[in-house]
Amino acid sequence: MSKQCFVCHKSVSSGNTVSHSNRHSKRVWKPNLQRIRILVNGRSQRKNVCTNCIRSGRVERA
Repeated sequence: MSKQCFVCHKSVSSGNTVSHSNRHSKRVWKPNLQRIRILVNGRSQRKNVCTNCIRSGRVERA
């Protein structure tokens, strides 16, 4: 499964977890993707869309 939003192309971002003693270790932030049926060019398709796009109305649900 792709970790990218079909609409806004939001994907994973990386950075560091910094502990209290200031030790750094790599970590990943993943977008909140939902696999929903949306209309693409008038046809119903199942795509990964982030919750931000769903709530803001950027997609039309099938």
